[in-house]
Amino acid sequence: MEGNSNHIHLLNTFPRVISVSKMIETIKKDSSKWIKTQGDKYNNFHWQNGYGVFSVSQSQVSSISKYIAKQRDHHQKMSFQQEYREFLKNHNVDYNEKYVWG
Repeated sequence: MEGNSNHIHLLNTFPRVISVSKMIETIKKDSSKWIKTQGDKYNNFHWQNGYGVFSVSQSQVSSISKYIAKQRDHHQKMSFQQEYREFLKNHNVDYNEKYVWG
């Protein structure tokens, strides 16, 4: 996992008996509880409503791990929003701006 000021990237595996939405719900709930124990400046922390999930093949895990590790440097050159739009376009994913950044 690597975090930035406005998003995080996670690379993980999970059993097929757990839905993606349940996994995200658990991550958001548990991390929100934890961060609020880290000081008063985090009292108002909250996650946005949405999330993006992408599957990768086992053969790509190493390159994705390296990509995630370099996020701070990467986002000095391109914003998360620019990168995300480019990713969606490159993979022919239709989206509506109204629902992406909520």
